[in-house]
Amino acid sequence: MKHIRNFCIIAHIDHGKSTLADRLLEYTQTIKVIEGQMLDDMDLEKERGITIKSHAIQMEYTYKGEKYVLNLIDTPGHVDFSYEVSRSIAACEGALLVVDASQGVQAQTISNLYMALENDLEIIPVMNKCDMDSAMPDEVEDEIVELLGCKREEIIRASGKTGLGVEEILDAVIERIPHPEGDEEAPLQALIFDSVFNSFRGIIAYFKIENGVIRKGDKVKFFNTGKEYDADEIGVLKMDMVPRNELRTGDVGYIISGIKTSKEVKVGDTITHIARPCEKAISGFEEVKPMVFAGLYPIDAEDYENLRASLEKLQLNDASLTFMPESSVALGFGFRCGFLGLLHMEIVQERLDREFDMNVITTVPNVSYKVYDKQGEVKEVHNPSGMPEITLIDHIEEPFIRASIITTTNYIGPIMTLCLGKRGELIKQEYISGNRVEIFYDIPLGEIVIDFYDKLKSISKGYASFDYHMNGFRPSKLIKLDILLNGEPVDALSTLTHVDNAETFGRRMCEKLKELIPRQQFDIAIQAAIGAKIIARETVKQLRKDVTAKCYGGDVSRKRKLLEKQKKGKKRMKQIGNVEVPQKAFLAVLKLD
Repeated sequence: MKHIRNFCIIAHIDHGKSTLADRLLEYTQTIKVIEGQMLDDMDLEKERGITIKSHAIQMEYTYKGEKYVLNLIDTPGHVDFSYEVSRSIAACEGALLVVDASQGVQAQTISNLYMALENDLEIIPVMNKCDMDSAMPDEVEDEIVELLGCKREEIIRASGKTGLGVEEILDAVIERIPHPEGDEEAPLQALIFDSVFNSFRGIIAYFKIENGVIRKGDKVKFFNTGKEYDADEIGVLKMDMVPRNELRTGDVGYIISGIKTSKEVKVGDTITHIARPCEKAISGFEEVKPMVFAGLYPIDAEDYENLRASLEKLQLNDASLTFMPESSVALGFGFRCGFLGLLHMEIVQERLDREFDMNVITTVPNVSYKVYDKQGEVKEVHNPSGMPEITLIDHIEEPFIRASIITTTNYIGPIMTLCLGKRGELIKQEYISGNRVEIFYDIPLGEIVIDFYDKLKSISKGYASFDYHMNGFRPSKLIKLDILLNGEPVDALSTLTHVDNAETFGRRMCEKLKELIPRQQFDIAIQAAIGAKIIARETVKQLRKDVTAKCYGGDVSRKRKLLEKQKKGKKRMKQIGNVEVPQKAFLAVLKLD
């Protein structure tokens, strides 16, 4: 155990975690040829330059004539995946805190740092991208010193691109990070920090042993799900999986036991022996709760079963995706899906398109609300069309988040205006260093899911960074806004919105739909309604043939007769005609401003 070091890399998005990990792998000769971001193996990850899943890999390094085993876990930087990051942190004794020398400390850096400090990790500050022309090493060093309270000489200057400082980082990992502690004689206790799906072997769980020893062929059970398995194969993670006969306390490895469904392996669960179980699970386990809900519908109704199969396969790789069937009058049959956040939703859509060739229509994303009726019973509503009648509702509670935004002082004004417009409530602001400030807001999650992040980036010219965590539910005056086409509600366009915003939102939606819905042979009335009260209306004018063109004079009754005849035809057409809502209309609702 004395020669094992388990550490992870934490940082804000795009501060160079994965590139730095490549250099470490290259320096320890774990990999001979590097092709750029070796640990990000999905095409999507490579293209967008983001890490979507945590990745673990074992390196061997000789320091002062002794051989050490280093287990490195590369984590995602995006706020949507913060639970995954928290489990990776729980599996380590130390962390490399990577800060970009040209951007400085960002919101995600701070929230990941607090998470690491809660788990008593040894933090090694690393300043990355020191070779860039725009780097400001001295200013960023001040920020890190102020944040961590460490000494200046403890900060390692590095560059993932040129390989500067890589040797220093490896030496610091061995010198500063403590070796794992644990009792090999105690009952087995291992933390699952990740899982991947393999189409031949089933689900492979990655774990770190806190106490005890696991051997090949042992009978094990997963603590929180209560399921029991045989350990068919165990081993360590190099670039490929390397089987071993036994793994001891402090080791990081994988287990294959022929698990078929992703729901049975929960990140954060504990593995123990059936014969000699541990008394309690490792703390910190949570069911991952989806935050944002949206409907996914196939463009062709015949693709419904294919979409179900695609979602099931996707769920094997991504256990945080949840879905259940639902139907809509406008769009037919589809699924109500739950996502961790907007980036997660975008990735799922992209993967459906790439890996399964599925074209889908996505409805307006919304969050889950708690609806209390007059009898005092609570119902969770994910979809506005599932709302009870207005007369039965006592009050509605919506989820709030605590947002922290880090920016430079010259953008405080516009950012505050944006947050207030989203019904935000200022909690406090703190100056970090120089002209950088952190602002804390309580904002309803429903206001953020559509376009908050894009707007924040554009008004701050890309300088603001944003991080949030859930902050409970609060009562709020929400109403259901329906969109009617010729008196028929289109359930895919209905939204839950705050009383104050309802009228302007309804009016803007009607105006937008008027531009997008093609003209028919009859008038189309587009209305926004709250209950039975119409608050806005637009009309798409009908296409008309000039039936009176052949009348050149004579009595007016001849013209009247032809117009009456046309009117009857139009009326009959309106009864049997139906209005197609184009896909653009659903997207337009997302980008109303």
